[in-house]
Amino acid sequence: MGATKTEHFTDAQNQIAIIAKALGHPARIAIIEYLLKANQCICGDIVNELPLAQPTVSQHLKELKNAGIIKGNISGNSICYCIDEKTIAILNNYFLKITQAISVSKCC
Repeated sequence: MGATKTEHFTDAQNQIAIIAKALGHPARIAIIEYLLKANQCICGDIVNELPLAQPTVSQHLKELKNAGIIKGNISGNSICYCIDEKTIAILNNYFLKITQAISVSKCC
């Protein structure tokens, strides 16, 4: 999606696209799954769980945070990350609408 074309779409469409783009990398999916499994804020543990260098993990965390999928709080000299429930609810509602539309659709 070109940067100059986003204004032709609704805020909701742009928001879902940003979230979907952030979810488009397996390392980010692994980070989300780890945060869900841990069920608490995690600081440096994420680097120990993935086969990636610390700067790479930091970049993926930044992308997830910019999309609103995770949130981070400063705890001492590190950042504590957890899932942002509001963004997950937006994503859930979006897929629920798709699922409901498909269940009543007579296409193909």
